[in-house]
Parts: sequence; structure tokens; C-alpha cells
Amino acid sequence: MNDTEKLADARRVFDVEIEALRRTRDALDETFVRILDLVTGCKGRVILTGMGKPGHIAAKLAATLASLGTPSFHLHPAEALHGDLGMVSPQDVVIAISYSGESEEITRILPNIRMIGATLVGITGNPDSTLARACDVVQVFPKFDEACHLGLAPTSSTTATLVYGDALAVVASGVYGFTKENFGMYHPAGALGKKLICRVGDIMFTGAANAVIGADVTFKDAIVEMSQKSLGIVTMVDGEGRLAGVLTDGDLRRLLEKGVDVYSLQIRDVMTTRPTYTTPDTMAVNALQVLKAHRFGAMPVVDGDNKVAGTITLQAILAAGIIL
Repeated sequence: MNDTEKLADARRVFDVEIEALRRTRDALDETFVRILDLVTGCKGRVILTGMGKPGHIAAKLAATLASLGTPSFHLHPAEALHGDLGMVSPQDVVIAISYSGESEEITRILPNIRMIGATLVGITGNPDSTLARACDVVQVFPKFDEACHLGLAPTSSTTATLVYGDALAVVASGVYGFTKENFGMYHPAGALGKKLICRVGDIMFTGAANAVIGADVTFKDAIVEMSQKSLGIVTMVDGEGRLAGVLTDGDLRRLLEKGVDVYSLQIRDVMTTRPTYTTPDTMAVNALQVLKAHRFGAMPVVDGDNKVAGTITLQAILAAGIIL
């Protein structure tokens, strides 16, 4: 087989599987809606099970459902035969996947699932199979070819099942009114999740770590405070702790470049009295946008009474894994 033939055969696989998806999409009817209603109305967990390649698809779909708001897990049918059926309750919906509908490990657990009282849903390509006959609702796929040369290896059938399950998960999330904030709650370690849940108050510098001085101190004191806290900014407060101004390392650098005797200055003479600031409840990604737009390295954080609560820095946000 030369390179041209190899590419042609690869494209054939795409074509065969795309055709399977097209047929499956066009065959969607009220059965999909019935299964969707069982999923969204489930009082327990949605459990996906399958053997072999369909089992891998089942595991992926359980993870997708869970991440989009449907409590779900994957049950390996062989382990189910040895005690894991104890995970199934009468409030659950079990979705069993077998294109032939005759996978031994699947058919052997069907009577027990019925005895437990869980709702049983089948996904198969065989309407006359053991799986189809045992289920409360069964989705029978239309006829299509496997992409395998032998017509044996699960290829088109697993792809169709994958997309069908994704459709269930995505449409169900729409039924729930699933939001970006919900998604972030379930994905706290991911970059997107951090963007959606991390607030300035979670990562700002506070207390002894914050660089704060009174507005009546000397310029030297401000420089010392800035140096000790290494935030690139020192925040001035009035007698009641409200924001009075800021001095940044950039301000200091520009003064030194001009040859100004900084130790002869008063802090009130050089501080920025109307600085850009943020609040503890602001999403960290929004604070990052402000910092980058103004080319700041840091800015003060104030509460509803304009009292200084901390300092947020560009590096702190980036260190939390939040990027634009």
C-alpha cells in the first residue's frame, strides 16, 4: 500500500463513520426525548455500563454527564457480577451499551438490575436482542457499516454511541440551566474552572503580607515598606483605613531617573491619590484584565466602605493558573 492508498483508506474511515453519525442523527425521535427525561428526572445516579470498546465509551460518557451536571458513574459489568451491583439503587437509571445487545457480561447483570428496581435503558443496534427485550426504554441505532475492513471491530458503532451520549449530556445541561459557574465548581483544577471560581479575595495579599502605610509617613518609610513586602506597590490609608493613594516601584524608578532626592520628598507630594483598585469579590480573571490593560503589576483591593482589604498582583493571579 503506497502513501496515496493509505491516505485514501484513512479518508474512507472518516467517510464511513460520518455516514454512521448522519444516519444516527436523522433517526433521533421521541425515544431520545424519553431517555433524556429519564436522565434529567433521575432521583439517584445515572449509571453507564458496557463491555470492551463500548465500556470505554460508557466511562467517557459517565464523566461527561457528571461534568455537565448529571450525577453519574461508570459500572464495569464484570465487576458488577462480583459485587459492584451493590452500587445500584432503585432510584438510579442504568444505561447499558451493547451494539449486538448480546454481550455476555451485560446480559448476565440485566436480571439483577431489574430485581434491584433501577430503570434500565439500552443502547444497541439489534432490536431483537436480549438487551433490547430487557429494557424499559431502548435506543436502537439505524443500520450502518463499521469502518473496520472486516466489519468487526467497533468503530462506527462506538463513535455513534459517543456522540449520542454527548447529546444526552449537553441537552440535559440545558434542561438544568447549567451555567459557567456550575461548570467551574466541578472543574476547580482546570484553567477554565479557576477563571470561573477564583476571586481576588482568594489570592490577594493581606495582613502582615500587605504593604500599607499611613498617609502622613515619610517617603523613606514608604520605600522601606515597599522593599520589605516586595509587592511593587505600597498603599496609603487615612486614619480610618480607607484608601488614600498608592506609590509603585514604577513611580520610584521614574523619580530616581530624574535625579530627584527622594528622601527630601513628602509621600503626599508623589503618591497617586485616585488609583485604580478592585474588590475582594471581583473575579481574578477580571482583575487580570484590568492589570494588563493598564500595564500594572499590582493594585489595591478595597471593601464596600473603601477600606483597604489587601493587594492583588499580576504574579499572584498568574501563579493561581489564571491566564487570558
